[in-house]
Amino acid sequence: MTTELSREYAEALFALAAERDQTKEYLEALDTAATLLADNPDYVELLSCPAIPKDERDGLLEQTFGQILPEQVLAFIQLLCAHGRVRSLTDCIAEYRLLYQTAVAMSTAEVVSAVPLTESEKAKLADTLSARFGRTVTLTCTVDESLLGGMVVRVDGKVLDGSLRSRLHAVKEVMKQ
Repeated sequence: MTTELSREYAEALFALAAERDQTKEYLEALDTAATLLADNPDYVELLSCPAIPKDERDGLLEQTFGQILPEQVLAFIQLLCAHGRVRSLTDCIAEYRLLYQTAVAMSTAEVVSAVPLTESEKAKLADTLSARFGRTVTLTCTVDESLLGGMVVRVDGKVLDGSLRSRLHAVKEVMKQ
């Protein structure tokens, strides 16, 4: 499924969730469904099989998620399944998350550092980024030892590259001139 189509599905679900004032609850339910499906890739294959009638696939989803997901989120997953797009659930969730974060003035920063950050460093970085971007920023941190030192931060389509590797590259470019 294209990002455009994922966005359309997500926007429709988000509009429904907003009408019911349950945007956060739907996001949490989507995350629960995604985790369960990611842990069971054979189940996704089963749900994607066009040889299995729609009613049977709907029944399987009802058995699996009926007691743990809001009715509308279950219906959303069933709709994706019926249209042969259940594999695109992850893309739809990513688009839904962006809509949610925009609505509540939140952003997620992807932080890649040369060494693991301490909790105090994470808190200080989150506070600094929140002040800079004027919204609440949460961090997703990973380590990449090839950076040599420093970090690279991606937030709201912007890249802040404070890695030693990029600084050394800049020095190298200046020396070439």
